[in-house]
Amino acid sequence: MGTPLSPQGRQTAIEALASGEELDILVVGGGVVGAGSALDAVTRGLRTGLIEARDFASGTSSRSSKLIHGGLRYLEMLDFRLVHEALKERELLLTRLAPHLVRPVPFLYPLTHRGWERLYVGSGIALYDALSKGTGQSGGLPRHRHLTRRGALRLAPSLRPSALTGAIQYYDAQVDDARHTMEVARTAASYGALVANRVEAVGFLRQGERVTGVRALDRRSGRELVINARQIVNATGVWTDDTQAMVGERGQFHVRASKGIHVVVPRDRIHAKTGVILRTETSVLFVIPWGRHWIIGTTDTDWALDKAHPAASRADIDYLLDHVNRVLTTPLTHEDVEGVYAGLRPLLAGESESTSRLSREHVVAHSAPGLVVVAGGKYTTYRVMAKDAVDEAAQALARMVPPSTTDSVPLLGAVGYHAVWNQRHAVAARAGLHVARVEHLLLRYGALTHELLDLVRERPELGEPLSGAEDYLKAEIVYAASHEGANHLTDALTRRTRISIEAWDRGVSAAPEAAALMAGVLGWDEERARHEVDVYLGRVEAERTSQTMQDDLTADEARRGGPDSTI
Repeated sequence: MGTPLSPQGRQTAIEALASGEELDILVVGGGVVGAGSALDAVTRGLRTGLIEARDFASGTSSRSSKLIHGGLRYLEMLDFRLVHEALKERELLLTRLAPHLVRPVPFLYPLTHRGWERLYVGSGIALYDALSKGTGQSGGLPRHRHLTRRGALRLAPSLRPSALTGAIQYYDAQVDDARHTMEVARTAASYGALVANRVEAVGFLRQGERVTGVRALDRRSGRELVINARQIVNATGVWTDDTQAMVGERGQFHVRASKGIHVVVPRDRIHAKTGVILRTETSVLFVIPWGRHWIIGTTDTDWALDKAHPAASRADIDYLLDHVNRVLTTPLTHEDVEGVYAGLRPLLAGESESTSRLSREHVVAHSAPGLVVVAGGKYTTYRVMAKDAVDEAAQALARMVPPSTTDSVPLLGAVGYHAVWNQRHAVAARAGLHVARVEHLLLRYGALTHELLDLVRERPELGEPLSGAEDYLKAEIVYAASHEGANHLTDALTRRTRISIEAWDRGVSAAPEAAALMAGVLGWDEERARHEVDVYLGRVEAERTSQTMQDDLTADEARRGGPDSTI
């Protein structure tokens, strides 16, 4: 049984963090790199804490393309080391660390020229496969294959025949990034890390030039905390420069934010058995299968406005629809868009004006004694970034620290997943649920599915679909609050589930019932539950308004007008 990120567990962690006892490592930032750093540190035997100002994965780590991949375009940049490293991590996640959360996904690369393009692209994808095999693990992914135009159209009938001369199909992997990040944090807690979200670092403690701890604010209670630590890891992503400023250090590098937006459309709007990757003027565009939906993205533009809630403008959405419509027989319209989300990539600032050319590699540095900064990188290589950050911090600890073991530490839900998957028909029969429901749970919770089924056994009504979001069971909302650290309705509808981008009304009709289910776990009265619904509805309205604005400035202003969950 996995250690739950429960309300009681959060409070226990906060009391321990504020006890005055010195931690070996305190990680600031609950994105995937911060959560990975906490898991890396605690599994080396270090006394570890992790604090996050908002929710786990509330920034970049919930707003990616949801791909675990090497990055074909980095081959074109001749960055073979980064691609090989990422492909190795892809195989680890697929086979050992998170097979319940990471799964293969096929992509079609349409060719538009005859002869030379097939040779050029085919050579690159063949190298991509070769670098994957060179990791020593196959992950069970098929090798690429060349297709004629007719063969490509059999796989993707929605493509216009005139838009391609042939194609190459290859495989990568995908993940629900927010769920994965939360499970990394929960796994760290299961090994003894003190994990608490909604705890914001508001300042650093210093003894002379040395950083010795953090002043923090529990945003739920308003309580101020003093957390002592021998080493602090700053893993705050696009907030890196802001966090460095709190300690009075300018830093050895700067992080620049690049905005990427995605739209979500129903699966029946594009008839295809495979994802598609398209070249654009500046980068690449993915059409990614996502359950009963497609995710289409992404853009790549500089962003210097609100980091907490980057806004997608109508121009951003038009850009995606225009590019994907160039290859579709039936064009997509704004009415086809179910959901939209915008995220910020933390890129290491360079000389180029084009964010697509900035480095996706990461750096780790001791910016001040007692303070390690980790920045840059990409989602797929989070584990390597975390390892490097803890390696750097460990050098300053006055004792021998074991090497990283996270390449062999499965996340909660991974161990036994394949066996339970094989038994899914029997599990469904015992639970009185359709096997499709059990498969849905297994692909989200893995071997921890039994904890959801225990809830249904105790309260059979939790085995019913959530009103307004029938793909999800009521039990999943209760579990989000009781086991997965969801403090607010927004946490449950945008990150523990994907109702906010998958439902036609973006979760508006599901919100009241979901709030009532969370209230029973978190002790909300009717007034607080109504407040949570009002905050969520206000957020949805602000996002919808921002997406009608033509540019970043007006979109950002509209999004800032929406409420935020701060209590």
